[in-house]
Amino acid sequence: MAAPPQGAARRSLPVLPVDAAERTPTRVPAGTRVAMITLGCDKNTVDSERILGSLLGAGVEVTTSPEDADVVVVNTCGFIEMAKQESIDTLLEAARLKEAGRVRAVVGIGCLVQRYRPELEAEMPEVDLFLGLTDAARLIPELARRGLTGEGVPLMERPIRMLAGGPRHSAHLKISEGCDHGCAFCAIPLMRGKFRSTPMDLLVREAKELEAAGTVELNIVSQDTTWYGRDWARALARGDASAVTGAEGETWFHGRIFDGMPNADPTGADAAGRPPRRDAPTGRLYRGNAAPDTTPVRAGPVTMDGIGRTGALPLLLRTLLSETAIPWLRLFYMYPSGITPEVVELLAAEDRLLPYLDMPIQHGSDSVLRRMRRPERRATILERVGWLREAIPDLALRTTVIVGFPGETEDEFEELLALLDEVRFDHMGAFAYSEEEDTAAADMADQVPEAVRRERLERVLDLQRQIGREKNEARVGRRVTVLVDEVERGTATARAPWQAPEVDGVVRIEGSATLRPGQMVGVEITDADEHDLIGVPAQGERQNG
Repeated sequence: MAAPPQGAARRSLPVLPVDAAERTPTRVPAGTRVAMITLGCDKNTVDSERILGSLLGAGVEVTTSPEDADVVVVNTCGFIEMAKQESIDTLLEAARLKEAGRVRAVVGIGCLVQRYRPELEAEMPEVDLFLGLTDAARLIPELARRGLTGEGVPLMERPIRMLAGGPRHSAHLKISEGCDHGCAFCAIPLMRGKFRSTPMDLLVREAKELEAAGTVELNIVSQDTTWYGRDWARALARGDASAVTGAEGETWFHGRIFDGMPNADPTGADAAGRPPRRDAPTGRLYRGNAAPDTTPVRAGPVTMDGIGRTGALPLLLRTLLSETAIPWLRLFYMYPSGITPEVVELLAAEDRLLPYLDMPIQHGSDSVLRRMRRPERRATILERVGWLREAIPDLALRTTVIVGFPGETEDEFEELLALLDEVRFDHMGAFAYSEEEDTAAADMADQVPEAVRRERLERVLDLQRQIGREKNEARVGRRVTVLVDEVERGTATARAPWQAPEVDGVVRIEGSATLRPGQMVGVEITDADEHDLIGVPAQGERQNG
């Protein structure tokens, strides 16, 4: 076979939709079928889709039905107590299928396992295998070692992801792992490690494959999206460019391992296939007991291909815009402290970057924000909102807040209500504080009584319901392009640019039987409530796709 011409583009690998097992002729069915159950956040969804891609690429048959599987994999969540309990209940339910002879093995992976693997192994012997995030790349070898994989024929091209559940026209792109902020209430670093940016070339490749699979809305997520590339900037300041690209052969990304991270091997790859680590001070990749680089930081500004001390998010967004034609790009987890004038200008200038921003503030009182160890204060929040709304008048803002944090007084809670009333976010997720062991907040004095937390939660939700209704009512009479998610009994469920999937309400389009999921169509908004909108196809709008 002749070699490809020099400089020829590498052939893209497919991102396969969930029903690929039924219609992908390149896969030869094996004897072993694996089902994945995903719990928790959108970042967990991406992890599951990457694991499914690895399984399918290795020749393992993937099924969406646990009852029809030989192996059930549960991707757990360990963020708050309710999520932990749901993960344990799901593992036990899968174990009951095994006891009934429906499945051969049950595997637990993900955040809860990363944090509590020894305890889970001791308390749940009915689960055959537990793998944390730092060990997830070992899933296929471990299944093979236990004789749980069949003799399937691997795909000629290994997919990065296999889209699992939900509409395939909307997908998430996780651009980093872990977090460096150390908020007092949060256990994320204990499960996902410190912050580590995913190499840009791999993200672009993944986005292209998602586009080829039918994605028209790309939701960009991480623990702090504004932080993208800042770990590279620190490495570049030490003269180390290796952190900007992935390790050769590296296919699974986790946060930077640090001393004290539960159930993580800080010494790098071992005989069992654990991935290498990046040194915390330098970001340099090394294995085993090799000494990390301790070169001092050079003084002065540092740039490399658009990577500066404030990171590389603008560079990533411009690259995604130039390398794909995905019409909707939506940004989540944008910390106020990390929003720069460059980011604001880019959002204002690019139509494909939706006028929507998820900006978690967590509270509105400086004293609470200080105790939370948040990186911003009230003035910063208001400043960034001012920048954004001046540059993007039609911007929709979403936020997240926590009520009942230890020591929260009635006056501090009123400060939060006042900030929310002043900013008037379009959408808000609110949570009562949940104590998480091994976090700084769990040991704080003045824990707020549960009844007070619940009462304050209802008050903050009441305020947002009022704001949401007023915002929606102001949209009645507008014509807007929406993305259709599903069509049932002549009514389409769609979303406008100001509505993110699953969390922000929908637009219900009456008289729309001929629309199809993934289609973008103009509608006129005719009615509204606090969550959802009603619309009709705009005059002259074609409905045949």
